[in-house]
Amino acid sequence: MTGPRLIAAALAAALFVAAPLTVAAQQASNAKPEYTAADLRAVLNARIAALKAVLELTPEQEKLWPAVESAIRANARSASERFKQRSAIKPVDFLQVLDMVAAGEEARARDIRSFIAAAKPLVASLNNEQKRRMPAFLGMTDYPGQPSGAMWLFQEEEG
Repeated sequence: MTGPRLIAAALAAALFVAAPLTVAAQQASNAKPEYTAADLRAVLNARIAALKAVLELTPEQEKLWPAVESAIRANARSASERFKQRSAIKPVDFLQVLDMVAAGEEARARDIRSFIAAAKPLVASLNNEQKRRMPAFLGMTDYPGQPSGAMWLFQEEEG
């Protein structure tokens, strides 16, 4: 073999060897990442700090912030606990799955209500600019009455 045939054969051999490696690399990159508790804590801390920074709180508003931050952290703990509990259960049928979903939704509703109660005093003290920033940062739409499903604060617990 010479010239073009040798090059074609070499390319074919390279593709034959490289193809399984490419597939394995693609499969590895599609794998769900394993987040540690430290990773989750770091992301939550960053989101809370960013929310506070976006709001640009006044010294008077700063006094109302601890209750909001505490509610956010409590919601995160609650979601994490529900995820652990749900991960430990292997449902036997679709009714059990639906029951687990319903229980999660009820708990999430309680968490949202606790956040609302904690945030009301702070939100009442915000100016219009701050009031516009908060829902946008949380991932809510700018349209009243049209909540977004992408709110990081209350994101669905996947598993």
